[in-house]
Amino acid sequence: MSPPRKRVVIFQKRVARLSEATLRTFVLRAKRAVKLKGTVNLLLTSSNAMRSLNRQFRAKDVPTDVLSFPSPSLPPNQPPRAAGDIAISVEIAAHNAAKLGHSTAEEVKILALHGILHLAGFDHERDNGEMARKEARLRRTLGLPVALIERDKMERDKSERDKIQREKIQRTQSKRTRGPGRKSLKPRAHTP
Repeated sequence: MSPPRKRVVIFQKRVARLSEATLRTFVLRAKRAVKLKGTVNLLLTSSNAMRSLNRQFRAKDVPTDVLSFPSPSLPPNQPPRAAGDIAISVEIAAHNAAKLGHSTAEEVKILALHGILHLAGFDHERDNGEMARKEARLRRTLGLPVALIERDKMERDKSERDKIQREKIQRTQSKRTRGPGRKSLKPRAHTP
């Protein structure tokens, strides 16, 4: 009898069209592409559980889409056993997938790739875009839609464009209600 296989994927919340075997295979492909050694454990869970983890480990009392927990470093002469753990909110993944027009299964893979990059030592908050570029390349290699960091940048850019457009509209409307040398054409109440 062979020893029991270690589970590297734990589904506390199920995802349509995404089996444990499919996700495990994707994680292995992503690890190879990133050149990450060691086991990656993956937990698919609820937003409430993610909020609890985020509060406990990052002192942020809000749910988040993905968290990565790197394993402590081993001495250089020992082979790595565990690279770390990744937790993903299936609910947030489903919401983001619907908003962006792809499946929840694809979104979970995008988040898993993002977490694997963090386990490999990348940090998009401090690396001047290195992680974003790597994630974009790997996303294309692994056949995934828009990467997490790219998506955030696209949303920030869109928000900025929308803000500029609203300001232009307000300036245009303001010019229409005032003529040259006049204060305003808006009706006022007459007071004797």
